[in-house]
Amino acid sequence: MVHTNKRIVTILNSSGNSKVDAFLGYDKGVSIKKMEARIYNAHGKEVKKIKRNDFEDVSAVDGGTLYSDSRVKYLRYTPVDYPYTVLFETEVEYNYTAYIRRWRPIEGFSTSTEYSRYVFRYDPANELNKSEANFEAFGVVNQSKDGEIHYEANNLKAIAYEAYSPNLKDITPYAMLNLKNFSYEGYVGNSNDWEGLGKWMHEQLLSGRTRVSEKTRNEIMTLVSGLDDPIDKAKVVYQYVQNNTRYISVQEGIGGIQPIDALKVDEVKYGDCKGLSNYTKALLDLVGVESYYTRVYASPDNLVDINKDFASFLGQSNHVILNLPYEGTNIWLECTSQTSPFGYNANFTDDRNVFVIRPDGGEVVRTKIYTAAENLLDTKANIVLTEDGDIEAKINLNSYGTQYGHHERIQYRTIKDQTLHYKDYWRHINNIDVLSMNYNNDKDAIRFTENIELTAKKYASKTGDRLFLSPNFFNVLSNVPTRYRDRKLPFEIERGFHDMDEYVISIPENYEVEALQNDLLIENKFGKYNYSITENDDHTLLFKRSFILNKGDYVKEDYEDFRNFYLEVVKQDQSRIILIKKS
Repeated sequence: MVHTNKRIVTILNSSGNSKVDAFLGYDKGVSIKKMEARIYNAHGKEVKKIKRNDFEDVSAVDGGTLYSDSRVKYLRYTPVDYPYTVLFETEVEYNYTAYIRRWRPIEGFSTSTEYSRYVFRYDPANELNKSEANFEAFGVVNQSKDGEIHYEANNLKAIAYEAYSPNLKDITPYAMLNLKNFSYEGYVGNSNDWEGLGKWMHEQLLSGRTRVSEKTRNEIMTLVSGLDDPIDKAKVVYQYVQNNTRYISVQEGIGGIQPIDALKVDEVKYGDCKGLSNYTKALLDLVGVESYYTRVYASPDNLVDINKDFASFLGQSNHVILNLPYEGTNIWLECTSQTSPFGYNANFTDDRNVFVIRPDGGEVVRTKIYTAAENLLDTKANIVLTEDGDIEAKINLNSYGTQYGHHERIQYRTIKDQTLHYKDYWRHINNIDVLSMNYNNDKDAIRFTENIELTAKKYASKTGDRLFLSPNFFNVLSNVPTRYRDRKLPFEIERGFHDMDEYVISIPENYEVEALQNDLLIENKFGKYNYSITENDDHTLLFKRSFILNKGDYVKEDYEDFRNFYLEVVKQDQSRIILIKKS
């Protein structure tokens, strides 16, 4: 397969330098036949010509990769004036046909496209799969015919990024192609459907790669001795892998998609996501627990889905996890982490389509969706307020679901960094002094507990005989979604969550309440907010707060209501009560 590309991009100012994109990756399966760049000034005069050997040539992987043959050639150019234009031309020959470059005429936010043309020619005897999206809304001209795909787009305006914007490829023209019969580094495969593709991958790339040493086999069988429940066995195996291996990226095998043999991982005690997932599967096979190798596009945000109607995992996945079917549900194992709880996949591979590969075929399956109720941060505190406005507090935070992943990392940092973290986490409180920090990581319940003691000077402001106090000490929402007079894009909340707070506040004995807020309830399709503060007795107040944000996709017309919801929450979170000195 030969790919030729001619790209002309005009950079208007320094913020656009990253859009030049004059680079080309290659390895033993990719041969660069032509690579050239020309630089033009604002008047269209050529000021520089860069030939193939003048491009920088470096490894395409970072220091976390043990070995790889992937390299990249890229243009290093420092502009002397703006605007400037780069013409970049390449011709590349691939020794495989399994992956065909996608067409994406709008490359990113804040980038307009004057003209884009995409042509793919092929033998019509070899059928083609294709997926086309958002053509009509952008006036894409489709001139395809038998044996040739031909798309053109003209004068596509730049799209400005807006808060909570969806993934750009979901709302702009996008086309994916692949041949039903393909070659890949000596292997011949078929991608009529996911079932057939999975069977091919199992038979050609995975089968026969799950042997381990007799020593390891004996260790594992001893560890699971007396256990009958398959999940109990799986937990033992998962813990064994975490204790005895480490993650190192290894971009080799056939194009980086075939795992290292489990016997090799067993010997060297390291592997990448492919190798460690395959190794974990090998050990689960020993103890009779069913599991399946699974391709996924892993990302912490802007969730990327595998297209169920387009049978190709190349370009749609970048990571491997393990699937354990159990009593009608699916458990997902992240095998590269030495600390992740068994079955925990929030914030990286949750809520997306993945490609599960079984001996009898493949299937696209949805990973676990963590609901707002599951993504809970439960904060409780006992607070003593002095008549000078100082506070002493004992705080207990319990985090679950996606919020567990946000909080549990703190335990691995230095004491100094932990202290700085809490000062930043509660940065709305001045003069914090963190006295103690204790943690409990319950991996079985997937609950992380933080116990913090702190003091702060002048938290409440004093005016004459009155203290002005914000009763929401430790979970103040302050960021309001950006305002747009004329929003252009729909918006999405990728993950919901629930914050629940309850504080017992001891006030000075010589003070009493002069004014409290009324209870507040706000509920709409975006979420729910409760706020209350009541007097327990003469010297203690009880503060309660609950904020639920719902996951969802919304039309642009809803954005102002969503922003107003946040504004009301922020306003209430920052409200104050008044204490007055007894006469």
